[in-house]
Amino acid sequence: MESKTYLFAGASSAMAVAAATLLRQQGHTVIGLSAKTPENAYNRVYTVSGYDFNAYPVLEEPVDGIVYFPGTINLKPFNRYSKEDFVQDYNINALGAAAFAQAYLPNLKKSSNGSIVFISTVAVAAGMPFHSSIAMAKAALEGLTRSLAAELAPKIRVNCIAPSLTDTPLSEKFLGTPEKRDAAQNRNPAKKIGTPQDLAAAIAFLLSSQSAWITGQVLAVDGGMNNLKV
Repeated sequence: MESKTYLFAGASSAMAVAAATLLRQQGHTVIGLSAKTPENAYNRVYTVSGYDFNAYPVLEEPVDGIVYFPGTINLKPFNRYSKEDFVQDYNINALGAAAFAQAYLPNLKKSSNGSIVFISTVAVAAGMPFHSSIAMAKAALEGLTRSLAAELAPKIRVNCIAPSLTDTPLSEKFLGTPEKRDAAQNRNPAKKIGTPQDLAAAIAFLLSSQSAWITGQVLAVDGGMNNLKV
């Protein structure tokens, strides 16, 4: 297998660490960008102050794939969201992803098989109460996925994964008791709470040449939450 170089924003997240670990096991190089100190899962890490335009370090080398992991889970009744809530969710989930892709587009263009992967949520397609702010922001990200895929084809592929509730520190408050875990598991058609490894496998696939004929897609990795009623 040809060794490739991948770049992750939000490298300290559980999902990013799982994906980096898998890709390095496959013989690839993974570079992390993080505002926090990530686990030792990367070939090298750059510290960033945030995920905004002009916040990313300049890299000269070719990059075969980039993945944007920063996200939020800010759930509340619609009438309790403030303007600041909506703006923060949009800035982190959508604008940050656009800034990241724009920053490293020159590096991706140096690759023979460039790939961009974004992370959405099942709440965009399924429609869930108390998710209005994050669903708006991630819907923008899915729109960016399709638009950018059209603009960059055929040189660079752009796809997105849309998970359901996954067992990570970000979702701890929703899974913090046995009762909450049981309820979340029973709501899922596959009767399963997702793991970072589940998402890492999908990310690695979309980055790889095995998905060379896939672009502009939102891949549901959610145990069937998107479209099954059981």
